[in-house]
Amino acid sequence: MSRTIVQKVVFKNTSPKDLYDLYMNARKHSKATGAPAEITNKEGIGFAAHGGYITGQNLKLVKDSLIVQSWRGSNWDANDPDSTFMLHFEPKGNNTTVHMVHSTIPDRHADGIDIGWNKFYWEPWKAYLAGKPIEKYPEM
Repeated sequence: MSRTIVQKVVFKNTSPKDLYDLYMNARKHSKATGAPAEITNKEGIGFAAHGGYITGQNLKLVKDSLIVQSWRGSNWDANDPDSTFMLHFEPKGNNTTVHMVHSTIPDRHADGIDIGWNKFYWEPWKAYLAGKPIEKYPEM
């Protein structure tokens, strides 16, 4: 069995471009999360984040608007299918709402991943954008 996680996060005084770049630029991604990332803004190319804990492939990219990736954790069973991860950046005045849908997550990992998006991404992103980046997050 699998689950889908849906989250909506508002980033104040931040543009969709800023958030898209924060995720798709390896240097910014690494700096904002405090963990190594290898990622590029090209469709069909693989990526790794949090020192290889997360791996996948860029499936569909719409600059400053949409990111769709295959995604899996290194601790998943070999027979677990890749999940599908989607970020959509919606401008609202000076703010941007991030709509996140992460589907086909193995049940046994879903609760940790749900918490992890806040702990390892949304909170560190807000700190980074406020000029207070974290130094390094513990291993996932």
